[in-house]
Amino acid sequence: MSHSTTMTIRLEPELKSRLDKLSAATRRSKSFLAAEAVREFVEINEWQIQETENAIKEADAGDFSSDQELQAVLNKWGIDGD
Repeated sequence: MSHSTTMTIRLEPELKSRLDKLSAATRRSKSFLAAEAVREFVEINEWQIQETENAIKEADAGDFSSDQELQAVLNKWGIDGD
């Protein structure tokens, strides 16, 4: 069984109105929609932080792409790397 906790947030009136409309259109509670939005926000930001930390570790270890590898990627996307 999943446990939850209550959290109070402040919304601008226009955003509250949009949430009300979305809730009515989807037949989902505002609480459900807000929880989903927070969950997605947290997941995205956790991923970004983890990837940044991984990139810093790679950079600290000197793990960089060679000039040839970089040029291959640029060529693949039709970008002039000169």
